[in-house]
Amino acid sequence: MPGTVIVGTQWGDEGKGRFTDYLAEESTLVVRYQGGHNAGHTIVVDGEVFKIQLVPSGVLYPHVTPIIGNGVVVDPAVLLAEIDMLEAKGVSTANLRLSGNAHLIMPYHQELDRVSERYLGKNKLGTTKRGIGPAYADKAMRVGIRVQDLLDPKIFRQKLDLAIRDKNLMLTKGYNRPGLDPQAIAADYLAMVPRLEPLIDDSVHLIHSALDRGEHVLFEGAQATFLDLDQGTYPFVTSSNPVAGGVCTGAGVGPRAIERVVGVVKAYTTRVGSGPFPSELFEGDPVGDELVARGHEYGTNTGRRRRPGWLDMVMIRHAVRLNSCTDVAITKLDVLAPFEELKICVAYEGDDGTRYDHVPYHQSVIHKVRPVYETLPGWRGEIDDAKTLDDLPAEARDYVRRIEELAGVPVSFVGVGPARDQTLVLSS
Repeated sequence: MPGTVIVGTQWGDEGKGRFTDYLAEESTLVVRYQGGHNAGHTIVVDGEVFKIQLVPSGVLYPHVTPIIGNGVVVDPAVLLAEIDMLEAKGVSTANLRLSGNAHLIMPYHQELDRVSERYLGKNKLGTTKRGIGPAYADKAMRVGIRVQDLLDPKIFRQKLDLAIRDKNLMLTKGYNRPGLDPQAIAADYLAMVPRLEPLIDDSVHLIHSALDRGEHVLFEGAQATFLDLDQGTYPFVTSSNPVAGGVCTGAGVGPRAIERVVGVVKAYTTRVGSGPFPSELFEGDPVGDELVARGHEYGTNTGRRRRPGWLDMVMIRHAVRLNSCTDVAITKLDVLAPFEELKICVAYEGDDGTRYDHVPYHQSVIHKVRPVYETLPGWRGEIDDAKTLDDLPAEARDYVRRIEELAGVPVSFVGVGPARDQTLVLSS
């Protein structure tokens, strides 16, 4: 089965979109399998910057059918605005398909996200306040509203009335906030149906039909391994499963449909929001500030400054294991150009002196571990014009090969700049 998964190996923002875009050229379908508009992909093609939140990256190729799978939660207004943005830039969205089984993000999800985060105070999770968590919570509680419900106004209104009754109680009694008007919400959402209906389809059937024909299908997620609801640094995680295994439920395919899993590794580490970060370089550290400045490390959607740190290979090894990565792709190697020396975290040390070569499962341990670093020489020169691995300075090649050794799987791609053509292909 010719299926490939692109998965982030850190806390997101690794630059997955550029490799999804690169591999989409040989794909028939590109399928988004989880998340919502709380994460974005930035792709640069011929100098044009595309910031995409919901539409799969493959939309930039006219031969690709981009599919928003059943595991995604969708704010329809955001989706339509993104479609308008792409069309205005000359990108056709005629092939875009939206799973009828995907769940809708409703206004009460966003309101509950905002007020609950505010009430957590210093214990806040650092959510994007886009309603993602509450939408997935409703899905798990079986009171969610799905895309297909929009096609039957009577059912949509019935489900909305049932859901909002409970949500308004929470808002008014629990948070002292005004309730929301179900009639106004219904009118807003049903008004979008004429534009949404042509997109709505049976995504599982489309995917399996392509696989049965032997066509290449590319699966992309949002966020990354250590933001996974089950495998990440809980509770500082997202509300779905970005790991490769999430493809099975989020797109409706079995494990044997996947033959390749490409783990995307940023050449250093960043994360947004709260949570443990063993190799963090805190604000004010000159190296960390330089990484943020050179890497433009601000959220695609939120504009929040990302927390920077040295590359953590303990995380990467664990991510390779969790996702059964066949190979890894390195992004933003060019950001490291000015540094005289580079550090790689190869292990952790606990308060009691215990050395950890793997990610500790216990939250009290992972919050307190110290990084054990290996130091490599930098190359002190820009590399954005490199076309092959041999074009890189010896120190840059050594850095790539050390990542490969520590990850335990081959490096297949190296990104030396943001543009589509700034990708070095080592193997495929």
